Amino acid sequence: MTNSREMPFNPGFEINPTFSPMGFEYGNDVFGPKVENRMLNDIRKSLMNPTCEGPEIVYSIAMDVGKKEHKALLEKMHLLYGVVTYAAGRLGDEPIRSQGHIHKVSPYSGWSTPEVYEIWSGEAIIYMQEYAEDHPGRCFAVYAKAGEVVIVPPYWAHATISANPELPLTFGAWCDREYGFVYDGVRAHGGIAWFPVFNSENKIEWRANSQYQTSELICKTPNDYSALGIEAGKSIYEIFEKDPDTFLYVPSPQLREDVWKNFIP
Repeated sequence: MTNSREMPFNPGFEINPTFSPMGFEYGNDVFGPKVENRMLNDIRKSLMNPTCEGPEIVYSIAMDVGKKEHKALLEKMHLLYGVVTYAAGRLGDEPIRSQGHIHKVSPYSGWSTPEVYEIWSGEAIIYMQEYAEDHPGRCFAVYAKAGEVVIVPPYWAHATISANPELPLTFGAWCDREYGFVYDGVRAHGGIAWFPVFNSENKIEWRANSQYQTSELICKTPNDYSALGIEAGKSIYEIFEKDPDTFLYVPSPQLREDVWKNFIP
């Protein structure tokens, strides 16, 4: 695997990100699709500087991966595991990041669905805001390192940001099998409510997007998600393998409606 890179965190199944071209190599007992690439031109309208320079391929996505022995079970449970790897570098003065979206309302549950992120390598910021409307509501920037988990609740707009331009970022996530992304609100406001920007010391600062009403950004580390089945030091795939019902709230968020009220990530 000369084209793959070692990861500091073991996700619980055999998979390695590659860098030339960007993508993933799967172990013999692992299934997974050919990656989809997100190009810089795809996300320009949601950047603070839409004319910036950066990697042509910003990130690569493989939706629906896992151990072959679990494939039928995952389909039955309406659960899907997705993996993403980001290029190193930056987008002008901004970090490599996604443009921001809300999960569509799933025909399966009638809800916009949550997402359970797990960072494998690099340094991430999971940015989220309650709404993609003129007033974004509560806004959080959750800083996470390899092995840490961040959960995005139903209906929230969110974006994934690579906090270290020297390192590629790779992560996995539990998603609803009928996933879909709604970009309209974020794009109508020219991006998320707070833009991450590198300062002269290569540290991220936040600048308010003037197309939204005034809001406050809370920067923090990941919350304790033990109420949602997360165990420190154990990968989210291993948790699923031990007890598949743990993540039923992903395709069926109404099962944990109590947790989503006043949720703090």
